[in-house]
Amino acid sequence: MKLFFGEISNGKAIINDEEQQHIVKVLRMKDGEEIHVTDGKGNVASGILMIEGKKANIEVSEIKNDTPDFNPKLHIAIAPTKNIDRIEFFVEKAVEMGISDITILQTEKTERKNINIEKLRKQAIAASKQSLRFHFPVINDLIKLPDFLKNINPEETFVAHCNENLERIELKEIPHLDNITFLIGPEGDFSDKEIQLLAEKGIKAVSLGNQRLRTETAGIFVAAWNYLT
Repeated sequence: MKLFFGEISNGKAIINDEEQQHIVKVLRMKDGEEIHVTDGKGNVASGILMIEGKKANIEVSEIKNDTPDFNPKLHIAIAPTKNIDRIEFFVEKAVEMGISDITILQTEKTERKNINIEKLRKQAIAASKQSLRFHFPVINDLIKLPDFLKNINPEETFVAHCNENLERIELKEIPHLDNITFLIGPEGDFSDKEIQLLAEKGIKAVSLGNQRLRTETAGIFVAAWNYLT
């Protein structure tokens, strides 16, 4: 399946401008090839490619609306690593495994303060297309941990931290939920003050095993666990 990003409405599909350039200049596709276009909201159009000069259009033969998405919906709020390549790697792999939302957290120990969110969003779209996802995940702006906690449901929110002196449940003990939010700390973990704040909010701590995982590895681990549940 050749999947591209675009808009779908009123029985028609319009391929995104950047995607059109990719089709014509990079892929050098030809008239008559079968293609599919998704709006990233669960809708997908199938049809035949039509090339007109530098423009690429689709002659729609079928549109499927509200295709099913991954369940449960997983939201990972993760602190950025000093080496941004590692967070970009996490985004790509988590998207392939069906994550619904990603939020970049600013914590007390976060060293990187500036994040190119638009670049992460483009990478999420690319990973969605590559893995044939019709629901693109939401990549939220950088937010401070206390502000993020103002809008969470503690019954659906869990945190992975490395403090072995505090009670932590196993992943298998998490009940089946339609929506799950996981917090992943920075290199050096959440501060004691932040861990106390999380506990006061009623957020349960979860152990990810005996090994101490890097930030991006922990995020991928949780995404894989959710993918397999």
